[in-house]
Amino acid sequence: MKKISTYLVLLAFIACAETSMSHTETAKIVVESFYQKDNSKLKKHTTSESYDSFISIQDMMTAAESGASDFTVIQETVEGDTAWVKFTTSYEEKPETFKLVQVDGRWKVTEKGLREKRPF
Repeated sequence: MKKISTYLVLLAFIACAETSMSHTETAKIVVESFYQKDNSKLKKHTTSESYDSFISIQDMMTAAESGASDFTVIQETVEGDTAWVKFTTSYEEKPETFKLVQVDGRWKVTEKGLREKRPF
């Protein structure tokens, strides 16, 4: 009986544990959720100020893009709890860059600070 309860506790712990995504996976999810207007997913992977910015421009963008995003990382860098990801998608002609920060162990897209320079 003691052995069974140990396995049940271990199983419950594994089931409740959330896998942590990389900064590049998070950036891809933000791009796709923005264009597909999946705002609950967008909110989960952005800071509150970034979410507000995305929502304010989302309706100004053309109709929701369909098809694969073809998300391709061009450059990336990580320094501690901050990451930068430069990428291309099928949704935009020019490359874009996201700044990400770790919040409670999870990467989130955030706003670039005033006068803050991108590393690339």
